[in-house]
This record gives sequence, structure tokens and C-alpha cells, in this order.
Amino acid sequence: MRQYVLMAAAFAALFPSLTHKASHAAELKLLAAVGVREIITELAPRFESATGHKLLSAFDASGRIVQRITAGEAFDLIIINKPAIERLANTGKLDAASIKDIASSVVAAAVRKNTPRPDISTVEAFKRALLDAKSISRPPTTVGGASGDHITKVVEQLGITAEVNAKSVFAERPDDKSNMPGQLVASGRAELALHQLQELMAVPGLDILGEFPGELRGTFMFAAVLVAGSSQEAAARSLVDFLRAPEPAKTIRAKGMVPAAN
Repeated sequence: MRQYVLMAAAFAALFPSLTHKASHAAELKLLAAVGVREIITELAPRFESATGHKLLSAFDASGRIVQRITAGEAFDLIIINKPAIERLANTGKLDAASIKDIASSVVAAAVRKNTPRPDISTVEAFKRALLDAKSISRPPTTVGGASGDHITKVVEQLGITAEVNAKSVFAERPDDKSNMPGQLVASGRAELALHQLQELMAVPGLDILGEFPGELRGTFMFAAVLVAGSSQEAAARSLVDFLRAPEPAKTIRAKGMVPAAN
């Protein structure tokens, strides 16, 4: 608690525009991609302490977020990958002028601790690791998530789609942390996990092998954008400013992501 108090004081001094006091406190509804769940969960209490706002966060795959916003669900701010924002660009659902980058991530591989570490340092070694694995946990492609789509393209590029699909265990519930690729491996339900690095780092009991090698590397930028017509525009902008400030950038790096350059 003392840490949050000190952080709030620091933000109040450095970013007075963020510190709306109780009379201006708002309930801010955020719908964010699973890829930023770890940083939002960590930083939310600090944001609330610094501003007095209440952050109500929900997490889903970027593709499902596009569907939910298109269907008219009421949120003030969304944080999703850039291609998903582009899919919403012509719907009139977003304040396009408000788009700001937050953080980027990469896709990585992991195995359970105290199990053999396959070599994934080269494209050929990575291909062999996929073929040798008895089972592979990965995000589904049916929800339009950045990592799930990229992994599918990588497998296709390697020419081993049928082999990998036959032993894939898909994490069908991106809103359920207990059923994500990392958890499936940590619990022994699969041998090799493929997912975004920050998601794998958050799972106890995993040994991170590293990011995908060479031309298979995937980088995903997550950006924030206001939902058109939000009644909490000022609070939403204060959250974006907070996430792009120097102190939160330290947490973003520690969680395995790269803060966006201001």
C-alpha cells in the first residue's frame, strides 16, 4: 500500500492532468486484449490511486473485441492490436483521432520446468521442435487474436500445418486464465506452449525457451482508442497518458513487453 501511495504522489507531481480528485472521479470501462492483461492488472491500482477513478476492466481476444464493439457494447476505451483497430476504422464506433500506441509484444515458446528444453534458435530447429513435441498448446484462430493468427501463419510457412494441428490443444477461452496455453503446459496437459511472451512469463512453472527465430518472429503493437460517444472521455485519456508515462513503462518492460515510444 505504501508503494501505491508513493507512486500516486509521484504521478501527481509529474502529471497533474492525471489527478482528477474525488469530485471528478469516474467509472471507466475498459475492454482490452488478453495480450495487455498482465500490465493492466498490475497498473490498475496505481492509476486508481493517482486519479481517484475506478477502472472496470474486461479482457478478450482482439477479434472478439471487434465483434463486441461493432455490436454496440458500451465501453469507454479499448486496447487492442493495430490490425483490429483498422477493422473497426470504418464503423464509426471509434474516435480515430485518439489512437495511441501503448506497448508491443512478441510470440514465444515455453515448456514445463524441469523438462527437456528443445532448441528453437534457428528456423529449422524450431520446426524440428514443433514436429517432435507430443502436444502443443496455442491460442485458437477462431477469435481473431494476434498471436493465434501469427502462429497459424508460421506453421503454414513451415509446411507442417497438418502435423501441428493434429497435436494442438487450443485455449478456447481467452478470458479464462486457467485455460491459456501456458497454464495448459504448466499443468501437464500439453508439452510445448506457443503464446505471447508476457502471457508465458506470468505462468509459474514454465521455462521460457525464447521468441520465435529469424523471419518467424512476430511483433504486435497494442494501441488504445476511445470509443465514440464515451461519456468518460477525460478519464479515458488520463488512463492512456498514465500507461504511456515513464514509471508504468518500467512495469511494462518487467512484464515482457516493450513500451511504445512517445
